[in-house]
Amino acid sequence: MSGRSDDNSPGDGRKPYADIGGPEARHAQTHDVRREQLTNPTGPDPRADEFADDIAPATPSLDLRGHAEHSSAAVDEKALHARLPELDGDELARVSIVAEGVQLDQGGVYLDLNDRRQGPFKAFGNREAQAGNRLVAKKDTDYELWNRLVGTDHPTED
Repeated sequence: MSGRSDDNSPGDGRKPYADIGGPEARHAQTHDVRREQLTNPTGPDPRADEFADDIAPATPSLDLRGHAEHSSAAVDEKALHARLPELDGDELARVSIVAEGVQLDQGGVYLDLNDRRQGPFKAFGNREAQAGNRLVAKKDTDYELWNRLVGTDHPTED
């Protein structure tokens, strides 16, 4: 009986395919390498910037400036001192009330201080701050103060 087996499974006495050029040569025998090189991505898509420019104007909620230019401090409204007795003067000074007629951010979260029981809501469409509302934008308020306004001691979702 000879020292060689008729077993052709890996690990037998066959020569490794490395003598035909290594893994790259074996890959070239089983694949169309030229087509792979032409169709495989080689880096960032140069059209990605064009796409981002196309959609950017349609997403005003990406504006992170807030409503600072179009708001007033809650401390200036005497009615809010009585309505929010749990907040001191410094805290009321940090609460910005969105001015009447200002367009709300699409998808932005707001709270009406005139009806806090309603809870926070998301603005959709071309909604504007109406007369009689005292809207506070979540993005304009620090999270601890926001949580106190909505009546919870833990962060809200959204």
